[in-house]
Amino acid sequence: IQLFGFTGTPIFVDNAVKNDLGKRTTKELFGECLHKYVITDAIKDENVLKFSVEYVGRYYHRGDGIGNVGGRDVACNVSTNANSRNNIDIEVEDIDTRELMESPVRLDKIADYILAQHQRKTYNQEFTAMFCVSSIETLIKYYELFQSKKEAGKHNLRIATIFSYTANEDDKDATGLLYDEPEIEEFGMAADQTTDYGARGTSITNEHSREKLDAFIVHYNQMFNTNFSTRDSQSFYNYYNDISKRIKDRERIDAQEKDRVDILLVVNMFLTGFDAKKVNTLYVDKNLKYHGLIQSYSRTNRILNDQKSQGNIVVFRNLKKATDDAIALFSNKDAKDIILMQPYEDYVRKFSQAFIELLKVAPTVNSVNDLPSETEELEFIKAFRELMRLKNVLCTFADFSFDHLAMNEQLFEDYKSKYLDLYDKVKTNNQKEKASILEDVDFELELIRRDEINVAYILKLLANLKGSDQEKQRKEIIDLLAGEVHLRSKRELIEKFIQENLPLVEDADDIPEAFDKFWNEEQINAFKKLCEDENLSSDKVEKTIENYLYAEREPLRDEVLDLIEGLKPTVLDRKRVGDRILDKILRFVDTFMNGMTTN
Repeated sequence: IQLFGFTGTPIFVDNAVKNDLGKRTTKELFGECLHKYVITDAIKDENVLKFSVEYVGRYYHRGDGIGNVGGRDVACNVSTNANSRNNIDIEVEDIDTRELMESPVRLDKIADYILAQHQRKTYNQEFTAMFCVSSIETLIKYYELFQSKKEAGKHNLRIATIFSYTANEDDKDATGLLYDEPEIEEFGMAADQTTDYGARGTSITNEHSREKLDAFIVHYNQMFNTNFSTRDSQSFYNYYNDISKRIKDRERIDAQEKDRVDILLVVNMFLTGFDAKKVNTLYVDKNLKYHGLIQSYSRTNRILNDQKSQGNIVVFRNLKKATDDAIALFSNKDAKDIILMQPYEDYVRKFSQAFIELLKVAPTVNSVNDLPSETEELEFIKAFRELMRLKNVLCTFADFSFDHLAMNEQLFEDYKSKYLDLYDKVKTNNQKEKASILEDVDFELELIRRDEINVAYILKLLANLKGSDQEKQRKEIIDLLAGEVHLRSKRELIEKFIQENLPLVEDADDIPEAFDKFWNEEQINAFKKLCEDENLSSDKVEKTIENYLYAEREPLRDEVLDLIEGLKPTVLDRKRVGDRILDKILRFVDTFMNGMTTN
């Protein structure tokens, strides 16, 4: 029998843990390594993303050459938020570690910091974050802090947690190493035992932790209309699976905002072997090192789209040396530049250079209208797209402000509107089957998506507009619609509602209901027109749309042509007719179904 072993984080002498058999390494178990494909290779091949690591707080650490990490440690490619140092003042030299780390003041400040930065890190909750902490006892404290702040109206994040209430979850915070999770069934019902957190000098009973978990699951059940508990292994297993599915399902095109988990609070669980592309941020208040650190960080760096440009790691402990050591162990000592993002200032400089290149193509916003040919338009698209990419990275840094950039926010928005005008032009040309050198351009629209500007947001603006005759406010709303890519398909209809229906609504509180009624009527009329214009079976089209939303797969051409009632197109016309019908169906879904949450 010949066995082959595959591992992303092999065990070397440096990261081996002694057990009854001594320190066993991967080499001892499997022999010489046959092939290496390390994280630097995966990043170069664009199979995973880099990490942006921010260390928040002030740290003293003997012997690592860092000293007081004050300001921004540019030389080491780390960014430390300067403003946060006044809020989370952590000095760990010659101070009792347990007293410091479990200080209610410290935990409260970290919780406030996360709440303040979460929108920025996750692109306004477009992504999920994980928060790993040192122990179940600390997790309970953090969860209760977040919950009390939510009840006080300080945030509306959906925070979930899961941990085992037996000794399986015990990390003792001693090694910082993680191992594969035990089978869920092993989490068991073992109450009345004591979990010894010896390295931290504290202990809590499993019964206590189980009671707390049950209380937290009640909150989860209330958020998501579920019915889980820890009454038996199967119910706990179902709870585990529901959290996993809920986070992974955010990738689906029909994912509902009401189903999202914003922050998953854990000790060890979900830090190994769990991949969800919609996770982009990891908050860390836990000692990690070697494979445990790399595995935990790697929850955030799965490739998804243009918007997700890196995995965000926000560290509230002095893990700078541990991070460098882990990178050196699993790649090489010079790999930091490949694995870690550059400092904030570097991206500010790059943005300024990209802005200069944009001005060479289009010196003013209005000059975009006068570009003589598609060749110049393509140059503008490429130049502004590079600005978008850099701004997308910059906005995840805690320090980000347009005040640091050579281009103010209004100018960026004005150029963005012209960029979207060109996108609309390309779509129109495609429908007319006019050849264009812009047809294959990736506009990377994810980079300018702002989920806080949605239909619900527009309705709030309309409520404020009601009773006001200020044309300026009305124009601002129309301009906002023009600048938001996911609202442009809805722009004409929303403008119609503003012009024709809004004057008839007497009470601002009735606007959402009036809008829903208007929207449903427009959707029915548009659906009827689609079926009548293309002679399609309404039942089949409805089913096709349902399958598209569920499976996230565009219907095949034969499936689209099967929607036609009566005479089918000739062989020569099949592609043209099929593409036209598919485009109309997708535009219908984009207009009336995507992003239509109004609460």
